[in-house]
Amino acid sequence: MEDAMTTLTPGESQPGFTELFAQLGLPNDEASIQQFIRQHHPLADDLQLHDAPFWTPQQAQMLKEKIRCDDDWAIVVDQLSLALRKAPELHK
Repeated sequence: MEDAMTTLTPGESQPGFTELFAQLGLPNDEASIQQFIRQHHPLADDLQLHDAPFWTPQQAQMLKEKIRCDDDWAIVVDQLSLALRKAPELHK
C-alpha cells in the first residue's frame, strides 16, 4: 500500500479534507471537519494558515511544507484556509 504522503500523479484522486485531516492527526469524518471549521472560524485574513494558534508545531510544519510543495496537497490546504476565512455553511 502506498504511503499517504506520496505525491499524487496526474489522474489520481485529488486529496480532500478527509485525507488532510487524517494527515494532521485530527478526526476526519464530515461532522468533525465541520465542527473544526466552525470552532476555528474566522481566521484573520492577514494570518497564514500554518501560523494559526490552534495547530501543534508538527501540524503547522506539515501545512507549511504542503503549501511549499505546490502540488495537489497545496490545493486542499488552500481550500481549508478559505473555509476557515469565509462564513461557514451550516447544513441542517
